[in-house]
Amino acid sequence: MKLARLSVPGPTAAPPALRRMRLVATALLVAMAALYLVARALGDRHPVWGFVRAFAEAAMVGGLADWFAVTALFRHPLGLPIPHTAIVPRNKDRIGDTLAQFLRDNFLIPRVVARRMQRVDVAGAAGRWLASPKGASEGRLRRGASRLAADMLESLDQERLGGMVRTTLAQRLRSLKISPLLGNALSAAIAENRHVPLLDGIIKWAAKVLSANEPVIRAMVHERAGSLMRWTGLDETLANKIIAGLDGMIQDMASQPDHPLRAKAEEGLAQLAHDLQFDPAMRERVEGFKAEMLDNPALSDWWQGIWEQMRGAMLKIARDPDAMMAGRFGEALHQLGTTLQEDPELASTINRFARRAAVGAAADYGDAIVRLVSETVRGWDAQTITRRLENAVGRDLQYIRINGTLVGGLVGLVIHAVDVLL
Repeated sequence: MKLARLSVPGPTAAPPALRRMRLVATALLVAMAALYLVARALGDRHPVWGFVRAFAEAAMVGGLADWFAVTALFRHPLGLPIPHTAIVPRNKDRIGDTLAQFLRDNFLIPRVVARRMQRVDVAGAAGRWLASPKGASEGRLRRGASRLAADMLESLDQERLGGMVRTTLAQRLRSLKISPLLGNALSAAIAENRHVPLLDGIIKWAAKVLSANEPVIRAMVHERAGSLMRWTGLDETLANKIIAGLDGMIQDMASQPDHPLRAKAEEGLAQLAHDLQFDPAMRERVEGFKAEMLDNPALSDWWQGIWEQMRGAMLKIARDPDAMMAGRFGEALHQLGTTLQEDPELASTINRFARRAAVGAAADYGDAIVRLVSETVRGWDAQTITRRLENAVGRDLQYIRINGTLVGGLVGLVIHAVDVLL
């Protein structure tokens, strides 16, 4: 399985919330520096200024220390190549490898997936969504899923995907022994009298063929009759007799379930069902016919046309989720959702299938997913991933700077108070 490499857009500007918090943290540090200068200048006028100076001085130390720590995560402070700074861009590849291994060890191990899937009710969630898909959140989910499905269908390589569909179908059909299946189906149909409509349809078709080809029969009789029969008009009489006889036979077969020819036809169908299942020669002929059909380029073109029609129908549905949920199709989906909620056996079967599919995907493609994550992070630009990580967690890091400034000031104030008391 080949997984496409993911890409990340270029660096984006910091969000407004991050810029505000960064401004607040910096302003607080500047305010502490200004307060320190004021307290130092006025320290001789009153003892309280000593406490203010101690608070501001410790706050500056705490704020600067936390500023240095926060900045060192993403870049070199003041552009100076200080050791152990710019941690994120320098360790970008190691972060990707660690993240990939974290996914592998905690999410993509088959037994972990199986344990987590035990608690996931896929059938119940699908049933609730199908049964009542008109809520606000469900509507957004449906539209989002529709857009995602449409984008995926449009982005895939249709020629390659169509070839994969044709190849997969052909391989499945080649490996499938259709002769016994046809024989079993025919035997079951005969046992339950489900072949009777087929015979009735063939008889009606034969009546229509006879009616449409009366001129052909008359022409054949006329051409093969001698000159004496044509001169006396007996050829026309003979043609009428033949047509009337064939029409009467067809009408009798249609109206008489126990007609000898119908019995003969049923006997032939029963023999065909038996030969399809147990006659090696018949089975070989059927398989040979199947192979010839699969090798015919016309069938490949037909598969491609079918796939394009399916893809077009899926795109149409994906682009209009509301229309999909309306009409008979929507009613069928609603009924399916109700059934999924009310039929525990069906729900259990679907959940078991989903669990096995997830476990199988983890076992078969876990390593590929891990490599995808690792290689994707390695392919990212260091500035891009740094900016994105900083935008994601930078607001909380600015709170660290603010807390460091205030906590540092309180610690300095306590130390100064203890020193004065002693």
